[in-house]
Amino acid sequence: MTIADLADIGRDPSTGGYRRYAWNDADMELREWFAGEAAARGLELVEDGNGNQFAWWGSGGDALLIGSHLDSVPDGGAYDGPLGVVSSFAAVDRLKDEGVVPSRPVVIGNFADEEGARFGIACAGSQLITGALSADRALAQKDRDGVTMAEVLKARGRDPQAVGTTDLLDQIGTFVELHVEQGRSLVHTGDAVGVASAIWPHGRWRLDFCGEANHAGATVMEDRRDPMQAYAATVLASRRLASDAGARATFGRLEVEPGGTNAIPSRVRAWLDARAADEATLDRLVDNVIAAAQAEAGLDGTTVELTTESVSPAVDFDAALRDRLATLLDAPVLPTGAGHDAGVLSAHIPTAMLFVRNPTGVSHSPAEFAEDADCEAGIVALAAVVRELAT
Repeated sequence: MTIADLADIGRDPSTGGYRRYAWNDADMELREWFAGEAAARGLELVEDGNGNQFAWWGSGGDALLIGSHLDSVPDGGAYDGPLGVVSSFAAVDRLKDEGVVPSRPVVIGNFADEEGARFGIACAGSQLITGALSADRALAQKDRDGVTMAEVLKARGRDPQAVGTTDLLDQIGTFVELHVEQGRSLVHTGDAVGVASAIWPHGRWRLDFCGEANHAGATVMEDRRDPMQAYAATVLASRRLASDAGARATFGRLEVEPGGTNAIPSRVRAWLDARAADEATLDRLVDNVIAAAQAEAGLDGTTVELTTESVSPAVDFDAALRDRLATLLDAPVLPTGAGHDAGVLSAHIPTAMLFVRNPTGVSHSPAEFAEDADCEAGIVALAAVVRELAT
């Protein structure tokens, strides 16, 4: 079994990217695949009320959780998430072939809606488990077609009343998530596998630039209240501000109303993704971007409304576990600017991450890649970690 087994599920032939959004047809097919892989190995499958899937090898408490997620961003790559799930099944296969019998349960997880591509909240499945995301807020979230999460769950035969915190963390003692690296640090070190040290703090903010719709040809420039101008200036300002701070600022999603080619917009709704090495820098960056937006809007009679959609604090992975795995694998330790379910669970249980080299350094894109030999090295490393921690 390799990641190639999933290659056709949810792939857009026009772009080569994946559109595996929470509870869409591709996601449902992947859920069936996960259930089938669990059954083929005699693992007990459990799906919680949030849609998270868990395949148990053994029973009892203090379990070792491995795995990742199967959903994607729009036109995402093949490795972000699925590599961790596929490698987990492969690592269990390797250990079973060696006759290993774990002294504590080993659980393979597929966390729901990690990317947040459909409902706008990243790591929704793990956040719901921990209570970081309330059930009421989650169920009220709407996708781009205006359908709520509650309505989607009902349509897929799930009970919205079951959404919320679970007792999973009472049964799990440790979580180790394997993931393709989203960057080129391992290319520079020459290693196939690395161990994560920390996750940068990050968040998502929605900015609504509000103006006045009008005719594109009949309205002279001086009479316009065009929110697109303030938006465009804000994008340029965010690039400068993030570069000056050594941080990251991205406007990757945009909605324009009314959306006519020959109409001045009445509203431009844009989403800011911001990340920084520490929380003070992140706060300062976002404050400066908002100030720039408000200043630009004030020049032409438009306004800006801010909605904070999610903020994730900095995560320092469990130091003892990190150092133990780095020594075991003789692997370099490196930080990441990307968020993960491991970051959410780290506030509750000892958590670590393994990264597999990505020669392109590209992620959230069809160009995302990992060599077969490096994927195999990741499986060997994960099997060694399970042997170390669960036998």
